[in-house]
Amino acid sequence: MPVVVVESPAKAKTINKYLGSNYTVLASYGHVRDLPPKDGSVDTEHDFDMKWEVGTDSRKHVKAIADALKDDNELILATDPDREGEAISWHLQEALTKRRSIKKDTPVSRVVFNAITKAAVTEAMQNPRQVDMPLVEAYLARRALDYLVGFNLSPVLWRKLPGAKSAGRVQSVCLRLIVEREMDIEAFNPREYWSVKALFETPRGQEFEARLTVLAGNKLDKHDLSNVTQAELAVQAITSRALSVQSVEAKPANRNPSAPFMTSTLQQEASRKFGMGARQTMSAAQRLYEAGYITYMRTDGIDMAPEAVTAAREAIKDRYGADYVPDSPRVYKNKAKNAQEAHECIRPTDMTLDASQLKVSEADQRKLYDLIWKRTLACQMAAARLERTTVDIGSEDRQVALRATGQVVLFDGFMRVYEEGRDDVADEDDKRLPQIMQGEPAKFAKTSLSDQFTKATGEAQVTEGAKVAKEAVLSDNESVLALQHHTQPPPRYTEATLVKRMEELGIGRPSTYASIVTTIQDREYVRKDKNRLIPEEKGRIVTIFLLNFFRQYVGYDFTADLESQLDHVSAGEGDYKELLNKFWRDFSAAIAETSELRISEVLDKLDEALAPQLYPPREDGSDPRICPKCGSGQLHLKTSRTGGFVGCGNYPECRYTRPLNGDADDSGDQVLGEDNGDEISLKKGRFGPYVQRGEVTEENKKPPRASLPRGWSAEDMDLTKALTLLSLPREIGVHPEGGEIKSNFGRFGPYIMHQAPEEAKPVYANLKDPNDVFEIGMNRAVELLAEKRANPRGRGGTAAKPLKELGEHPESGGPVNVMEGRYGPYVKWEKVNATIPKGTEPADVTMELAVGWIAEKAAKKAAPKKKPATKKAPAKKPAAKKTATKKPVAKKPAAKAADSE
Repeated sequence: MPVVVVESPAKAKTINKYLGSNYTVLASYGHVRDLPPKDGSVDTEHDFDMKWEVGTDSRKHVKAIADALKDDNELILATDPDREGEAISWHLQEALTKRRSIKKDTPVSRVVFNAITKAAVTEAMQNPRQVDMPLVEAYLARRALDYLVGFNLSPVLWRKLPGAKSAGRVQSVCLRLIVEREMDIEAFNPREYWSVKALFETPRGQEFEARLTVLAGNKLDKHDLSNVTQAELAVQAITSRALSVQSVEAKPANRNPSAPFMTSTLQQEASRKFGMGARQTMSAAQRLYEAGYITYMRTDGIDMAPEAVTAAREAIKDRYGADYVPDSPRVYKNKAKNAQEAHECIRPTDMTLDASQLKVSEADQRKLYDLIWKRTLACQMAAARLERTTVDIGSEDRQVALRATGQVVLFDGFMRVYEEGRDDVADEDDKRLPQIMQGEPAKFAKTSLSDQFTKATGEAQVTEGAKVAKEAVLSDNESVLALQHHTQPPPRYTEATLVKRMEELGIGRPSTYASIVTTIQDREYVRKDKNRLIPEEKGRIVTIFLLNFFRQYVGYDFTADLESQLDHVSAGEGDYKELLNKFWRDFSAAIAETSELRISEVLDKLDEALAPQLYPPREDGSDPRICPKCGSGQLHLKTSRTGGFVGCGNYPECRYTRPLNGDADDSGDQVLGEDNGDEISLKKGRFGPYVQRGEVTEENKKPPRASLPRGWSAEDMDLTKALTLLSLPREIGVHPEGGEIKSNFGRFGPYIMHQAPEEAKPVYANLKDPNDVFEIGMNRAVELLAEKRANPRGRGGTAAKPLKELGEHPESGGPVNVMEGRYGPYVKWEKVNATIPKGTEPADVTMELAVGWIAEKAAKKAAPKKKPATKKAPAKKPAAKKTATKKPVAKKPAAKAADSE
């Protein structure tokens, strides 16, 4: 009975159902081996020999496979059909051979299937092959490069830039994109321009809008009307002339559907339509794949299997009719650089199955499947037929012309099912026009275009200049409108547009996009706000450092070229050790050169590089580097554990600081007033805004401070509120049993506390409303403290109600709920409680996310059981001591230096 190994237990369960009792199907639970996080795991002195280690959590899974092979002497490796899957199969084969579980007579084969369906699995079993070594070598090269960059560059960052956490081969290039976009936004100077629109009506009373395109006989470009005076003249030119319809041109046009999904386009569209992050999208797609609903979700291919094309065409005909099926199947050109890694597109395994028929409980999975199903059907549907109409209106002297555009959908075609989302603003030219005849007079409508405009949008406003222009030249109608605009800076990246840009530059690969975008957020280099990625100060400093000292290695062309070389290796056209040798020769020299620099030299270099942004010219013409607080010190770039900032060179006498992106003339502090001779100020700190009494001096190094509680805005702070915060803790009164009851804000929010005379330590009771700290009375306080003493751990009595019920665990059963805990929200399943990561709202938690956190927590709880094994060898104390002295040095960089890409 052959032993079949796949990656996940969910996949094993589905495949076992198809193969039956003649096979033993086991899961490897992902990668079984990795490079140990210590120096020398990639031996650059000995032909880049790599020292692999079976992970602690993976040992039991490898043992289970080894035990199964004792009874069944045949191994079938059925991991995922990509480079990572090929690597896992190779790792398994190597690890089992090392354990002598694979003998000389043990048949070992590799099978791949793009979808977990009975037909696909059965066909794969009939076409086994051996592990594809060129693909494995490409993986080895990538893993070695990631190790060499991360393990050697991250310590340089730690030493030169306190607070920096890690660098990565692709991660740092991705961060550079975000930082440079932010710098473009900050350097952007908006430019004023005006547009002029007019509202006309046909002889039949139907209204339509047109925009000015020709003035004084010259064609207008977008920015030609640069001020209100020119806009006034344009309005006057239109309203002072008799206008007529010069031409009406209707052209037929076709719109073709978008290609089916690959990994990057799926992530982009899920972000546009549902606001789903890259990791969330891939998690939902993984579940759909393992359940057999879609094909493999990590792919850079857009090809579709012939049988799938046929099935899609039949499903279209059955649902929408023969008119929606094109005469011949649509073929999409695969843009993948390496055909060996170009798999089929992401599509449903059953074209007749829509989202309503899906047996899933998670909304994310259902939404994502619906997206994939619609896109797949649409890509094989007939084109939409449109009629685009252009109407030109002008004066007899040809000095003024306006244009109205619109379209009519004659046949919706694929648009009946699906239209691709857009990252930019929808085109105004998609409006439908009424029937307009050439030669007829163009009369202004009686409707006020100004009123119509201000009702439709609040984003742009009619300026006073425009109103003056109308009043001066429009006499008795308001159907001509001049609008003021300003050019906009480039938008910040979303996860979707970032992935799209990385794909355009050839950086990263489908399997790594989600992890890279997640890593730079986990490292606190970037934060996500309203779905936009904003660089933190430490992310900006790291990027500037790398651009100045390792520019080549964060270069877009260099990284893309390296990806291309790796693709050549996976195609069997290159030697991966030659690639590594060439890379290491230059990279190690750059590391050695930078390691000898002092921190002060690094900061001076970065200070110089950032000078245009940090010290822009001041309006009064004074030196932008002079400290605005003391008036004598020079401003310099400084670093701390939380990142970079600008500070005065007269420290500690002058303690002026401001953030990197702060106003050059703003001290960063706001004086709210005085109290008892002390200056009360509002400041920005590492953990947010806070109020402070007095200044930091050598005699008073820790003046009274109080952080703003949740719900309090820095903009709303005044002296009264600041003094209220600084007066905390508040004394509520004396408890009937003795001892003072006090209220305050703590690490976990608002609370009251009391220590009875006979108690060894105080009792704390949480408050739900921050305002209760200032308002709660004695009766309520005594009651809360009594409840806390009766139920110190919050157990017993009425069971806590879940914040959100997620449903039954998809693999093991039992309810999975989101709960509110003392230390924040968490997910609960049976006896496993897993904390919800920072930045994730309880309302956004899905079953997929919860199951992942629960699995991680369960694995951690199981890990300590292995500890006794390490205590069995007291005789080897000297060796153990040796290891112990080295481990802290090696392990400190490990967790962060060994990032994948």
